[in-house]
Amino acid sequence: MHIALYSSKAYERPFFAAANARADHALTHLDASLSLATVPLAREFPGVCIFANDDASAPVLEALAAQGTRLLLLRSAGFNHVDVAAADRVGIAVARVPAYSPHAVAEHAVALMLTLNRKTHRAFNRVREQNFSLGGLMGFDMHGKTVGVVGTGKIGEIVCRILHGFGCRLLASDPVANSACAAMGVAFVPLAQLLKESDIITLHAPLTPATKHLINAAALASIKPHAMLINTSRGALINTPALIAALKAGRIGSVGLDVYQEEGDLFFRDLSGQALQDDVFARLMTFPNVLITAHQGFFTHEACTAIAHTTITNATAFERGEVPAANRVTLKHFA
Repeated sequence: MHIALYSSKAYERPFFAAANARADHALTHLDASLSLATVPLAREFPGVCIFANDDASAPVLEALAAQGTRLLLLRSAGFNHVDVAAADRVGIAVARVPAYSPHAVAEHAVALMLTLNRKTHRAFNRVREQNFSLGGLMGFDMHGKTVGVVGTGKIGEIVCRILHGFGCRLLASDPVANSACAAMGVAFVPLAQLLKESDIITLHAPLTPATKHLINAAALASIKPHAMLINTSRGALINTPALIAALKAGRIGSVGLDVYQEEGDLFFRDLSGQALQDDVFARLMTFPNVLITAHQGFFTHEACTAIAHTTITNATAFERGEVPAANRVTLKHFA
């Protein structure tokens, strides 16, 4: 199958070459992201492969179908950027990577916690300037602190396991309680209680209509003033203007973000020589208690290997008419 890979980065191409060595698909790597304007780049390509910030809205899918695309491959687990109903209507099958390395994202979430707590990013820069003072660098023991985990899927469960090893008290909020988490002593409580009692709140929920802006002004007003908020899931789980208001008012202790609601215009590209056009993001960057990474939580050798392997496997399976049910994205996900 001839597959156009949109938003393809140099770091992922060797992984796809290795995964495709036996499958022998024809891969065309495109620097451009998928949008209505870039659809013609995949003319007569039966397969199109996209990443988390590409546009797979109804107009884009209709245009792809009109020029011969039959399969949309997602190099991600999330599919909130895909109009699944439109894909079904125009006859484009959608396949994703439901799990690549939950350890990668979970470990990155904990890394953000530790960095914000012990301020190692600030200490690193200070020591490089031969400033060896400790003022402003005091943290707290993670042991004994209450951590609220919102979403206990594979990633949330691993976060719980790591923090259980630290000796944290763990609360969780999820419509379906994870029995493995419960077995290690995680208490499942309503979200309102979790927000009120937690010293650290970490988000691991998918983006759905029900979870969009889950952390809003009311939620932020209910948390402890010293609480830490971590988001390595989807940017739109947080209402960013409300978060900025809480930061300005001193209503939150610290924030660690690996995702941002409008990240599509920023992340995965080098904009160091340009003026930042996103005023909301620029305001976030001014707070000393905010740490932002550019959606790198997934970025490990193991995860990139798994993403490439599953994507190529999905393409091969589609040709045989046997894409695994767990990897297919269909309207049933919204039932």
